[in-house]
Amino acid sequence: MSQHRPTGPNGRPGGVPALPDLPEATVARLPEYLRALHHIAETGNDTISSEGLAAAAGVNSAKLRKDLSHLGSYGTRGVGYDVALLIDQIEFTLGLDQRRAVALVGVGNLGHALAGYAGFASRGFRIAALFDADQARVGEPINGLDVRHISELAEVAAAESIAIGVIATPAAAAQDVADALVAAGVTSILNFAPCVLSVPEGVDVRKVDLAIELQILSFHEHRKSALTSLPGGLAEEAVGT
Repeated sequence: MSQHRPTGPNGRPGGVPALPDLPEATVARLPEYLRALHHIAETGNDTISSEGLAAAAGVNSAKLRKDLSHLGSYGTRGVGYDVALLIDQIEFTLGLDQRRAVALVGVGNLGHALAGYAGFASRGFRIAALFDADQARVGEPINGLDVRHISELAEVAAAESIAIGVIATPAAAAQDVADALVAAGVTSILNFAPCVLSVPEGVDVRKVDLAIELQILSFHEHRKSALTSLPGGLAEEAVGT
């Protein structure tokens, strides 16, 4: 089967397709495919094989082909995937064709770095507003935006049509911030605070905890050290070679 552009109700290519009901694991991998595809496009390649794209994204090719089949993309035998078309399909599925407005709450060291991250704009997001509870930070210019007081959140969220909020506050303040975001109509939250948030049904939360990621890596380091210390382990094998 060849790759095709989804058709809309009028049957014309490029019409608005129905969004597929994707497995969560597939959704989690689509941004990796998109990152790889943009890099491939920048190198001047118009097509890419499933094996080449899988290698660039760090997954196996069978898993990639299954993921992309959910989007109606099957590639062309002997040719591969049309890079530009696949970028369009993934961006549509992820909703990145709408350039979503984002509110960032908490402009300490982490929040300040996030506010200045240029990668958001190139991936379909616009930091529309910055907030903090510290009056000393209110009015501070960061990357073209002035920090606002958290009390202005509801008004600004409505004016900027903000649906995504990023929490970069200390853990003690995160739940109050989440409550304020939800009250302002924000339905998706990216939480950098090291805590679990309680939100109503219909509000999606993604948690980014760098300490947890480091602890997981620590486990792998600990496991490798234990394996090398066992009789017949890697350390002994190295000595015996």
